[in-house]
Amino acid sequence: MREFSTFKKQISIAQSLYKLKPLLKPCKNNLSCHQNKNPTNYDRYPFVFDPKLLRMMMSRGGTRLASSMLAFVGPRYFSTASARTLSNEGMSGWIRAPAVGVRCRSTLALGDKEQEEKQAVGGGPAKDEKGIVSYWGLEPTKVTKEDGSAWKWTCFRPWEAYKADLSIDLKKHHAPVTVMDKMAYWTVKALRWPTDLFFQRRYGCRAMMLETVAAVPGMVGGMLLHCKSLRGFEHSGGWIKALLEEAENERMHLMTFMEVAKPRWYDRALVLAVQGVFFNAYFLGYIISPKFAHRMVGYLEEEAIHSYTEFLKELDNGNIENVPAPAIAIDYWRLAPDSTLRDVVMVVRADEAHHRDVNHFASDIHYQGRQLREAPAPLGYH
Repeated sequence: MREFSTFKKQISIAQSLYKLKPLLKPCKNNLSCHQNKNPTNYDRYPFVFDPKLLRMMMSRGGTRLASSMLAFVGPRYFSTASARTLSNEGMSGWIRAPAVGVRCRSTLALGDKEQEEKQAVGGGPAKDEKGIVSYWGLEPTKVTKEDGSAWKWTCFRPWEAYKADLSIDLKKHHAPVTVMDKMAYWTVKALRWPTDLFFQRRYGCRAMMLETVAAVPGMVGGMLLHCKSLRGFEHSGGWIKALLEEAENERMHLMTFMEVAKPRWYDRALVLAVQGVFFNAYFLGYIISPKFAHRMVGYLEEEAIHSYTEFLKELDNGNIENVPAPAIAIDYWRLAPDSTLRDVVMVVRADEAHHRDVNHFASDIHYQGRQLREAPAPLGYH
């Protein structure tokens, strides 16, 4: 009777889950199927179980259940293309599909063939290109130039391009007076010696190395000011945005020179090591003394001006080929279509002069015992 009681519970569960009542057929003429042939048992258990029909129904019901569950959780744990395929194929498709590599993928996935064809018809990517389909329905905005042609850069937009101010004074210099100023000045001078020894007259690779270092201070300073603004529930005076603009501008310098000078493997290794050391050192330096950190960057930009001046001399002497300007530089600085590498170096040098002024100004604010937020930041100072 204990086994029969367990069997009855199993039948009840099966009926509630899969609605298996049709599988239970009367056994009035077959009382031997019960463990006890007493007719009173038939009154208590008037149906018998057909195992073959149950297995068939469980197979079909399980397939439908797995398919519906996959359709529900697929968009969250699988790529959209994979989930749709598995759901349509049913349980057999689930078994054949590789489990590793599709689980917990991003909801941003490559579209299938049907979606690519729709994008091609709608003016999107060509049929041979794989468009990116977002689960959230986000689509790239179509940006055009002033003449109506397509804008091909995603790292910056047309309204972020500008004309560099070449009339800026390149010879301005902050004479170190205090002990902290002298420490900042000689620190930069000490860093220049191994750079000259390693790169010598390879000014293209030297520029790349310089930009990988020069793009760090603005990001570190902006990040720390951002956190300070959050902690103090106070405005930053625009300095967060100003420093991040500086970091982004230096990064665009790097993107430009990458088109001119191709870095070798040891150049990349050196950049990796220098950036790792400099980032952490500058981070600690800015926490300890922001005025020292900004002053050092001001002197670093002065050295950058000197390096780009030497770069121009090599171009004028014919030691370096004056190749056409990269397309990204023409669009970013709004240069003439026939611009050359010399024109690019000129605008980059002007940018470094502006960064020199901003950082020396920030250091002067701290030297006067004030906070950066007390003085409006020179936003858009190019």
